[in-house]
Amino acid sequence: MTAATSIVGAKVGPVPLRRHSRLLGWLGRHGLTAVALISIVYLLAPIVMMIVLSFNRTEGRFDFVWRGFSVAAWLQPFAVDGLVDSLKISIALACVVALIATAIGTAMAYAQVRHRFVGRQILDIILLLTISTPEVIIGSALLNLYLGLRLPMGWLTLVLSHVMFDIAFVAIVVKSRLRGFDITLEQAAMDLGARGPRVFRKITLPLILPAVVTAGLLAFMLSLDDFIITMFVSGATVTFPLFVWGTARVAMPPQIYVVGTAIFVILSLLLLGSFLLDRRRARLRQAG
Repeated sequence: MTAATSIVGAKVGPVPLRRHSRLLGWLGRHGLTAVALISIVYLLAPIVMMIVLSFNRTEGRFDFVWRGFSVAAWLQPFAVDGLVDSLKISIALACVVALIATAIGTAMAYAQVRHRFVGRQILDIILLLTISTPEVIIGSALLNLYLGLRLPMGWLTLVLSHVMFDIAFVAIVVKSRLRGFDITLEQAAMDLGARGPRVFRKITLPLILPAVVTAGLLAFMLSLDDFIITMFVSGATVTFPLFVWGTARVAMPPQIYVVGTAIFVILSLLLLGSFLLDRRRARLRQAG
C-alpha cells in the first residue's frame, strides 16, 4: 500500500507544479503587455471622452450625458462669447513663453553638460524642486513677490511665471539628449579651427534640434494648459483655462470640447513630426 501510494504520488505530485510554472510563464510573457495596455487605456480615457462629447447633441447647459451624434459644435466652434479672446491670449502667451524658456533652458542644459562650474550640482536640485513643488505654493509665493515689487498683474507676470517653471522641463529634456551626444564631433570641429559658438551653431544644435523642438512643444503645452499659477498672477487677463473654469460653473458648452480636441490633435501631429525627424536623423547618422 505504501509503495502504491508512493508511485501515485510520484506521478500526480508534479502536475500542480507544472501548471504553476505555466501560469508564471504566461504572466512573464504577457503580464507586462497587459499592464501597459491597461495603462494606455487609463491615460487615454479622458481624451476619448473629450472627443466624444465634442460630437454630443446639446439639450441643456451641462451635457455630460450622451444624447446623440451631432456636428453642430464643430460647425460653430467659437459661438461661445469670450472663448476666442481667451484662446488668442493663451496661444500668444504660450508662444512667447515657449521661445524664451526654450532658449534659456537649452543654454542651461548645455552649460551643465559641457562645463564645470560652482553650483552645477545644486542647479540640478533646483530644477527638480521647481518641478516637484506644488503649484499652489509657487503661485501664492509669486503673487506675494509681485505685490512686493509692485508689478501690475497681467501679461508681464504671466510670462515671468510661466517661463520660470517651463525652464526646468526644457533643461531636463535637452540635457538628456546632450548626455547621449557624441562629443568627439565637437572636438573634431574645434581641431579644424571652429570656435565655440560656431561649433554649437553648426554641429551641436542641428544634432540636438529634435530634442529642442520637443522641449519647446512641451513648454508650449505646459503654458497653454496651466491654471493654478495663472489664477494667482493673471490679474484681469483671462486665459483659456481660466475661461473654461469660469464657464464650467454655469454651463459646459460642447465648443470647449471642440477646441480641446483641436488643440490635442494639432499638438499630437507636431510631436509626431518631431519624433519622425529624430528617427530620420538617427538613420542618417547610422548610414554615415
